[in-house]
Amino acid sequence: MKELSSKLEGQHYKLYKLEQVLKPLGYSIGGNWDYDHGYFDYKIDDSVGYQFLRVPFIAVDGQLDSRGTTVEFGKPFLLSHKYQRGLDDHASAGDISGVVNQFSEPVDADASFPEEYITTGKELVKELEDVLLPR
Repeated sequence: MKELSSKLEGQHYKLYKLEQVLKPLGYSIGGNWDYDHGYFDYKIDDSVGYQFLRVPFIAVDGQLDSRGTTVEFGKPFLLSHKYQRGLDDHASAGDISGVVNQFSEPVDADASFPEEYITTGKELVKELEDVLLPR
């Protein structure tokens, strides 16, 4: 994980408006959101694992699944997950009969971020600032 400085940190926005602006730019709300916090994710690359720019946010009024919720941005960061190729030696059938975990365990869940994508991450943060901050 590599944190990136941004003028967006601490800024408040309506979550609905953020979704309308950021989704066309390639961002999605990461699947690990909760009622009080979440992340906008931008997939930078997936050729050797996954590299993302992740922009965290917290709900400052309401819950993320409620209409009209306002959120506050945290510090953006770059995240890399590298997965092993081939079969997972530690795969399990799970606790429920007939359910198989088809995903490989990460080789390094918090892998170092490839240098060539750090510049890309900084450019993406600058683009977000240009789009979201008043001029």
